[in-house]
Amino acid sequence: MDRVILHSDCNSFYASVECLYHPEIRNKPVAVGDEPEHRHGIILTKNQIAKKYGIKTGEPLWKAKQRCPDLVIVPPNYPLYQHFSQMARKIYLEYTDRVEPFGIDESWLDVTGSTKLRGDGEKIAKEINRRIREELGITVSVGVSWNKIFAKFGSDYKKPDAVTGITKDNFKEIVWPQPVEDLLYVGPATKKKLNGIGVHTIGGLAKTPQQYLHSRFGKWGDVLYDFSNGLDITPVAKYDSTRAVKSIGNSTTTIRDLKNSEDVKMILYVLAESVGRRIREQGFKGRELSVAVRDNQLCTVAKQCKFEKYTNISAEIAAKSFWLFRRFYTWNRPIRSIGISISDFAHDDVPTQTDLFSNEYQRMCLERLDGTVDILKRRFGNYCIQRASLLREPSLTGFNPKDENTIHPVGYF
Repeated sequence: MDRVILHSDCNSFYASVECLYHPEIRNKPVAVGDEPEHRHGIILTKNQIAKKYGIKTGEPLWKAKQRCPDLVIVPPNYPLYQHFSQMARKIYLEYTDRVEPFGIDESWLDVTGSTKLRGDGEKIAKEINRRIREELGITVSVGVSWNKIFAKFGSDYKKPDAVTGITKDNFKEIVWPQPVEDLLYVGPATKKKLNGIGVHTIGGLAKTPQQYLHSRFGKWGDVLYDFSNGLDITPVAKYDSTRAVKSIGNSTTTIRDLKNSEDVKMILYVLAESVGRRIREQGFKGRELSVAVRDNQLCTVAKQCKFEKYTNISAEIAAKSFWLFRRFYTWNRPIRSIGISISDFAHDDVPTQTDLFSNEYQRMCLERLDGTVDILKRRFGNYCIQRASLLREPSLTGFNPKDENTIHPVGYF
C-alpha cells in the first residue's frame, strides 16, 4: 500500500495573519518586512494584491516601494506567527501524529493510517483546507502524494487556497513538464549546472541516467534522480518525537553593507558568541562549521570546514569562521547578510585528546570565561558585557541574534 502524504503550506503566511488582525489593510497591497529606515531586511512575504504589482519575496524594501508606491509594509511579529503556526499544527495533529514542520508555515503529514476512517488523501486535504480557513481565518494550499517531494510540489502548484493531488498516474503530465527549479532543493546554482548539461525540466532530470548524474554531482546527483522520479522514501517524523539537534546557528542582515574584512570580523564575533552560548546551553560541543554569505545582489555562497577538536568556545568559533570566510569570499560585491552554524555534535563532557601543539590550559580558561559571561548575560542582559572590538561601531554590532533570532526553515535531511 502506498503512503498518503500531505504537504500543507499557509498562503502568504505573515501577510495573511497581518491582514487578519488589521482589516483596514486587507484590500491594499501588503508586504511584511522591517521598516525602510532600518534597512534591515527584504520582503519576507506579500499578499495576493501585492503580487499583482510584481513584488517579489527577497527584494529590498526600497525597490518594492519603487514598483508599488502604495505598498503597505508591516514589521514582522514573530510571536503572533508562531501562535498561528501552533494552532494550525493542532488541527493537523487531529488527523495524524506524523506531522513534520518544514519552517513556521509548512508541514508534512503522513495520513496513511487515517484513510480508512476519514477517507482518501484528497478528502482529508480538503477538510484540512476548509478548517484552516474557517477556524484560523487564513488559507492553505495542500499537496497530496505518495512521497514528501511530490506532496511539496503539489502545495506549490496551485495557490492560494487549493488542493492538488500528484499521483503515480498523473505525475508525468503535471510534474515532469515543469522547470527543474520547481523541484525542492534545486536552487539557482544547481539549476545553472543542470541547464549546463541540457537539463531544463523535471522530466529531463528524471530521464537523465543516474550514473551520469552521480558522476557530475556525486551523492547529490542520486538524490536529484530520486526526487524527480518520485522515488524518495524519507519518512514523515512524528511530531512529538525527540529529534536530534543537527545544527545550531545564527545569521543577520546588517544595517549597512559590509565592505571589508574588519566589518565581517566584528559581525562574526557577535554571531559566534550567540551560537557558542546556545551550544553551551544545550550541553554540546560541535566539530563542523558552516559560514554562509549573501551579497547585496542576493547571491548566496556557503562553505564548511571542521575544527580539529570539538568546541563550544566562542573565541574559537569566531576565529575559525573568519579564517574560513577569508578562504572563500573574494569581495566581488559588498555583503548584505552573513551567518554561521555548528553541527556534528557531541556532549560537552566528551574526552579531549591532548597533543603537543595546543594549549589545553588556555582552552580550559576560555571555557570558564565563556561560562562566566553566560551567567552575567542571563542575569543582567545581553549587553552587560561586550568585547572591546565590538564597540568600534555599536550601530553595526549592537544586535542580539540569540534573542532576536529570525525564524528560518529547517532542513529536509
